[in-house]
Amino acid sequence: MGLFDRVSRLVRSNVNDLVSKAEDPEKILEQSIADMQEDLLQMRQAVAKAIAAQQKIQQQNNLAQSEADKWHQRAQLALQKGDENLAREALGRKKVQSEAAVTLKAQLDQQSGMVDQLKRNLIALEGKISEAKTKKDMLKARAQAAKANEQLQGALSSMNTSSAMAAFERMEEKVLEMEARSTAALELGGVSLDQQFAALEAGGDVDDELAAMKAQMLGGSTTAGSLPAASTAPVTEVKDAAVDAELEALRRQLNDTK
Repeated sequence: MGLFDRVSRLVRSNVNDLVSKAEDPEKILEQSIADMQEDLLQMRQAVAKAIAAQQKIQQQNNLAQSEADKWHQRAQLALQKGDENLAREALGRKKVQSEAAVTLKAQLDQQSGMVDQLKRNLIALEGKISEAKTKKDMLKARAQAAKANEQLQGALSSMNTSSAMAAFERMEEKVLEMEARSTAALELGGVSLDQQFAALEAGGDVDDELAAMKAQMLGGSTTAGSLPAASTAPVTEVKDAAVDAELEALRRQLNDTK
């Protein structure tokens, strides 16, 4: 293989590769339909010309046949009048026109066959163009969908998803760590919630016991009230002092317990 052939093949392969990459399916489809429409226009023009030629040959054939018939009638007339020479001349003219009519009839048959074939080709081309238009719309939609999907995949591939997820997980761990530090600081800085509720529960028990003792004492003082009125005042004062003293002792005991 010569150097020129190798270089020529290399150049052609690179050109073909560039052309293939530069081809836009949507634009190529539109151009293909436009080319088909141009072919259809030329085909219609060819059919119109063929039909016009057919009609012209038909007219010429009809004229030749009419002339042949006319000279035949003249030959008959001349023969009836006894002029054989004139009749012979008329028959000669008839022969020329009849031969022309035969030739024109052959041309007419050939032209009619060509016109019929052109019409069939025209109908077939119109059907192909109609089918191509339908396929073009479908292919354009598929090409647009493929292009959109390709762009989406490119956008997704350009995103560093793994790095983003890792950062998200780090931030989640950081928030959990901050919450743990906040809870620890609360427990170290004061009484915990559990201790506060325990104190409230204990205080509630003491208050209940104190209320019960007060009720018991009030009941005892009512019983003593049945004595004469003159002696109740000093006794009540003594008992109130005793109650206050006992209440103070209970308070001190509660404080010591806490």
